[in-house]
Amino acid sequence: MERVQRRLLRETAYESIRDAVVRGELAPGTVVSTAELADLLGLSRAPVRDALARLAGEGLVETKPQSYTRVTEVLPDEVRDAAAVVRSMHELAASLTVGHLEPADVTAMRDANFRFKKAGRFGDIDAAMAADDDLHGVLVRASGNRALAATIERYTPLIRRLERLQFAQDQARRSVERHDDLIAACVAGDVSEATRLTSLIWRSLEERTT
Repeated sequence: MERVQRRLLRETAYESIRDAVVRGELAPGTVVSTAELADLLGLSRAPVRDALARLAGEGLVETKPQSYTRVTEVLPDEVRDAAAVVRSMHELAASLTVGHLEPADVTAMRDANFRFKKAGRFGDIDAAMAADDDLHGVLVRASGNRALAATIERYTPLIRRLERLQFAQDQARRSVERHDDLIAACVAGDVSEATRLTSLIWRSLEERTT
């Protein structure tokens, strides 16, 4: 069995590097060094190496053995494919949970949308993305479907890069309104409408890749 400390270090390295790629701190095309990243993060090379291998499998970095490891470019076709998968998973989450949500779940969604609206008003992309994740995450967690949650976690970073590049206040305002409509459908227990709205929200990103 793997020692807990090593697992935690590997997760720390993975999350730190992944977030830097998604935020654009490690821009597309940037060549990354295991040694340099390890020094920057204050970790040994082993967990960084494991993290880069995982990120390569997720399409955020690419590696040529004995040559380089670099951040991948944002490719519209790959983003569109990932967005379609993420959309389908969120639709499934809505279909499984709407009609069975607790009042606390609805409160959490409203709170997240309030934070999303505030972040959009001030152009705070990080806060907006976090609030958006929190809102949709309510339905994902309520579904209790671990495979669904893992699939969303696997593919969301790919689409977040494009979302950040295309983030604008008018898009944020439309999202707030759609979130409000989604929450209303959840309160009403309208599975069909909640699923339709979820599809509309996530499909908009697919359309922006064409």
